[in-house]
Amino acid sequence: MTRYTDAFRERGAAQALRARLADDAARLDGDFRAMEVCGSHTMAIARYGLRELLPPRLRLVSGPGCPVCVTDPGYLDAAIALGRQGAILATFGDLLHAPASAGDLAGARAEGVDVEVCTTPLAALELARRYPDREVVFLAIGFETTVAPVVSLVPRARAAGLRNLSLLTAFKTIPPALEALVAEPDVPLDGLLCPAHVSAVIGADAYRPFAERHGRPCVIAGFEPLDILLGLHGLLAQRLRGEARVENQYDRVVRPGGNPRALALMHTLLEPEDAHWRGLGTIPGSGLRLRAAYADTDAARRHGIEVRPGRPRPGCRCGDVLKGRIEPADCPLFGRGCSPDRPVGPCMVSAEGSCAAAFRFGLLEPGANRR
Repeated sequence: MTRYTDAFRERGAAQALRARLADDAARLDGDFRAMEVCGSHTMAIARYGLRELLPPRLRLVSGPGCPVCVTDPGYLDAAIALGRQGAILATFGDLLHAPASAGDLAGARAEGVDVEVCTTPLAALELARRYPDREVVFLAIGFETTVAPVVSLVPRARAAGLRNLSLLTAFKTIPPALEALVAEPDVPLDGLLCPAHVSAVIGADAYRPFAERHGRPCVIAGFEPLDILLGLHGLLAQRLRGEARVENQYDRVVRPGGNPRALALMHTLLEPEDAHWRGLGTIPGSGLRLRAAYADTDAARRHGIEVRPGRPRPGCRCGDVLKGRIEPADCPLFGRGCSPDRPVGPCMVSAEGSCAAAFRFGLLEPGANRR
């Protein structure tokens, strides 16, 4: 595998890009604040110490790029309630310790709720086959990256004659979240390092309205160190030229129109809805729910469960971290009662969370993420 990645980690090229970024930054009228909106970018930036390579005028902050992190505690309250009614809850493992208003899925499982960890959505189909007399509810969260594979359970279950499988959806879409971030008056945002995985599904063209409407440069970049540094160079180059457009530097994966099969499946089965994001509140049209024709596989409608906004943990400032308002180490709980082993907030739970990345790679003091 290294033969495919070594070229994107070449030290000399990184130093050359560092010098180019310094030259670009020196020509700016003021500071430039860029945000990455992808958990894989967040982890790569921390892992390779990329912030240490940036000139002082270029500030890179993390946004709401982690699906677990933005999932509201009220969603988990509803899931646990379904489990206590006797449903088998099928979930990806990274949701186990995400905080509900009180407790989490792991705690509920210890109390007797049937929670099954799946490595693929297809495992939920197998559970439905294995337990035909039990209701199986798949906890369907995620951005556009995972929506199509998860929602494909619906036609698969129908084709197999399985009537005991439903989805509790908390799907979220990135473009409306970017609109909400720009509207935050105290969160300056000069450019976006757009999410690569999401972009592979929705396509580079999906960001054009945002860039044109708000005058913010956008660059889609891959996950390797040189990908990210080159992406930041692209953002600064646009600013220096007075441009605000979408530059696709990850065209080895991302196409202008995205993945047509995935998009067609999502359009067939899902429709937009308002969605509540942890830290960002309710964002109009930022969620996806099953269409009325598939209401029998919508766990909330099928089982009469209402998903309401929950209560965040006292003292946790994950919401401010997700908006780029503070760095992880600025939270009073960071490393002092909240760690990956004993997480209080969702940003410390997920492997893609900003707090987990900062903790894992030693950014433990306030301001350690800042350059």
